[in-house]
Amino acid sequence: MLILECPYCGVNADETELHAGGEAHLKRFGPEASDEEFEGYLFVRENPKGVHLERWQHRYGCGKWFHAARCTTTLEVFGTYSAQTLAPPKELVAKIKEKRPDWTWREFGGAST
Repeated sequence: MLILECPYCGVNADETELHAGGEAHLKRFGPEASDEEFEGYLFVRENPKGVHLERWQHRYGCGKWFHAARCTTTLEVFGTYSAQTLAPPKELVAKIKEKRPDWTWREFGGAST
């Protein structure tokens, strides 16, 4: 069973209390977006075998959205953090790279970290 800690209320919630919201840190485009940008926002997603950054909602708790870093193959959770951040915290990236040195994060403006 997947258990994530809500960074807002501190509750360790199992997956029955949560709602998955897909990939984290997607750049959203407004009405001025080109067809290619809007298509990319709607349909282009990472689907990695390994560490992935995701959005989750503590639906049956505080109701807030947050981000989580977890491995899609082992369900190992590396950490959770506020949904208001534009990138994963440096401490979390270091924790992931300690166990998975070859892991990189796709920044939606260009380079990986």
